[in-house]
Amino acid sequence: MILLQVNQLEKYYGADQILSNIKLELQNRDRAALVGRNGAGKSTLLKIIAGHISHDGGEIIKPKDVTIGYLAQNTGLESSLSIWDEMLKVFEPVRQLEFSLRELEMQMANPEVLENPSKYERVLKEYDELQVRFKEMGGYQYEADIRSVLHGLNFHTFDYSTSISSLSGGQKTRLALGKLLLGKPDILILDEPTNHLDIETLSWLEQYLQNYSGAILIVSHDRYFLDKVVNHVYELSRRQILKYTGNYSSYLVQKAENFERELKQFEKQQEEVAKLQEFIQRNLARASTTKRAQSRRKKLERMDLMDRPSGDEKSASFSFDIDRQSGNDVLQADSLAIGYEEPIAENISFAITKGDSIALVGPNGIGKSTLLKTVIKTLPAFSGKIHYGTNVAIGYYDQEQANLRSNKRVLNELWDDYPMKNEKEIRTVLGNFLFSGDDVLKPVSTLSGGEKARLALAKLMLQKANFLILDEPTNHLDLDSKEVLENALIDYPGTILFVSHDRYFINRIATKVFELERIGCTEYLGDYDYFLEKKQEMIELAEFEKVASEASTQIPVAKNAFYQDKESKRLERQRKRKLEEVEARISELEELIEANEALLCEPEVYQDHERVLFINTENEQARNELDELLEQWAELAE
Repeated sequence: MILLQVNQLEKYYGADQILSNIKLELQNRDRAALVGRNGAGKSTLLKIIAGHISHDGGEIIKPKDVTIGYLAQNTGLESSLSIWDEMLKVFEPVRQLEFSLRELEMQMANPEVLENPSKYERVLKEYDELQVRFKEMGGYQYEADIRSVLHGLNFHTFDYSTSISSLSGGQKTRLALGKLLLGKPDILILDEPTNHLDIETLSWLEQYLQNYSGAILIVSHDRYFLDKVVNHVYELSRRQILKYTGNYSSYLVQKAENFERELKQFEKQQEEVAKLQEFIQRNLARASTTKRAQSRRKKLERMDLMDRPSGDEKSASFSFDIDRQSGNDVLQADSLAIGYEEPIAENISFAITKGDSIALVGPNGIGKSTLLKTVIKTLPAFSGKIHYGTNVAIGYYDQEQANLRSNKRVLNELWDDYPMKNEKEIRTVLGNFLFSGDDVLKPVSTLSGGEKARLALAKLMLQKANFLILDEPTNHLDLDSKEVLENALIDYPGTILFVSHDRYFINRIATKVFELERIGCTEYLGDYDYFLEKKQEMIELAEFEKVASEASTQIPVAKNAFYQDKESKRLERQRKRKLEEVEARISELEELIEANEALLCEPEVYQDHERVLFINTENEQARNELDELLEQWAELAE
């Protein structure tokens, strides 16, 4: 069932066109991502669809009974009610029905009604009808639903009678999300819903959205989250929109393949045009060949000339280097206790060696940022010691960008820190971070979150420190800038300690994971997926040993049996993952072959012999790969 159609939508701000000829469709159970650069118009499009702002052209079609729920970026729930009472407001119609049922129950217990059969029958019939409606509206489970959502959003440790007005901005944002989820609209529109969520809460939200009964339209810079949730991607670029089938990783592959294919077709057509033009110029004036030249000219005039395919928009370009190497031992922490007025985490010990790239993970409020600030000596430790290695030079990236609040111009913000460089050098650096022309004359205080993030990274790059300490470096960055940052950090020759909720980023950067807890810090040798696997293994082993102990089984024997079972499960997971990858690729190839076969039926294509040859060659390669994949699938599916 189609829930929403957007046709030829346009939007202007003054004389500037923001959106042009936008087409988008949502069917029931669709999970669609809207991606694009910062400033591309993603949030504007969501607000238009949600009915919060108007559009200047086109139409939005949806059935009257289809409901839309919209969560804007960083929307906090402002209320004087308690957490529980505010969540109950979502179910006001159900509670009114519940009140009516209680009233009818009292009537049925009334002697006057009991002694009047016709009156009792009428009340009983009304009660039965209301009870059916009450059940259909979730009347018997709405309180359990509230507890489930609050638990998933990490409010299980809260007293639900707590006033919302006393909560932090991040907590209010989570409650706004929770209230929207409990409303269960037919179309759920979420603009950066992963902000202020720790990794555990993100995992819960992914699971919740995967099982959501309606359609979802999401803007998010969390690629791991998008890969888990969405099955369509709409790319907004240069005021236009393109649709891709599959998750975010599939979209990246398709986009690259489409660009390469279109570029080859464009270059072939350009070669043909050049040959025709050359023939016309050489032969038009000669009597013996003028007719052929005129024929070529008519062919050239009839040709539908392709535009050169647009590549990616301009990206930031930078790398991190160091002035000199540190010693092999970079940092060692012994029995640290960290916090502000009182310790929030204690007995923290770890060692960092040259070349490590370490992700520091843990739930919100556990003290990750506090630990980083203790390492850079912004905060004193309550107890314990930190030993710094030889020649260690620290470069720190602050997620709050507290040092970027000045009214200096962007140019001077960088130049004042490096006065020995000339203006051209400073402008070149800023240009690499997408500050060009008059952008470098903007006051720093007026910059957007993404612009401040790029300026902070520019300052960090010029430090040439050999030990980077990064607190949420991907916050405010669009997907493209994240990829540039990742590539720069992968090539960085120094040591990295970072905090991030971006699991895709952690998987690409981390060689180790440190899990911070109230008491202690645990080291895992691997990326985020490895860390999750080991955590799950430890939980399963603890449960296995408990059962074995209760059954009086020898623990060593139980452990051996557990690890054998674990290995077989690991191999089965590998088989399933591989099977899913093969099935996804088979679908892509079948769609490509089908699309090419359709192209070959179009007159302007089958009359173009070179294009037909290109399409047939591409189909032949696709069929060969498809045959191999089908053999793999048969083996894996056994």
